[in-house]
Amino acid sequence: MINIQDAMQKNVIKFKADDKIIDIARILREKKISGAPVVDDDGIVIGIVSEGDIMRLLEVHSPQINLILPAPLDLIELPLRMKHEYDEISKGLKKAASVVVAEIMTKNVKTISKDASVSDAAELMDSHDINRLPVVDEEGKLIGIITRGDIIGAMVK
Repeated sequence: MINIQDAMQKNVIKFKADDKIIDIARILREKKISGAPVVDDDGIVIGIVSEGDIMRLLEVHSPQINLILPAPLDLIELPLRMKHEYDEISKGLKKAASVVVAEIMTKNVKTISKDASVSDAAELMDSHDINRLPVVDEEGKLIGIITRGDIIGAMVK
């Protein structure tokens, strides 16, 4: 049996509740990860934030244009619609830039102990449809993270 301690990542990227979403999005992209735990000042896991949480902030609008046989009014209105869509997207991005992680993070976080098995982690991830589990000590402090990729990697070792 492979336990979590043998498969988890110990060097965890983590965020604080007052970190701005714009900074989190940049770090997620730079580090090529899709989410990370949120901890308080004592290192206790209080949430998790993912790309999906950030995406829900942005409303993507698409102009409805009949491209096969555009009506004359479509051609006249197109620049106005496109400007409106651009303004809406801009407004959404500005809103997202001012939001802090506490406003969008998942607060009811599933965690796992370092002594649990990789099978336990896989079952927990599958039953709750999650991609990562913070690994915590007895006090709830973050000591690592295990992802679906880590579990698959542990199986092939």
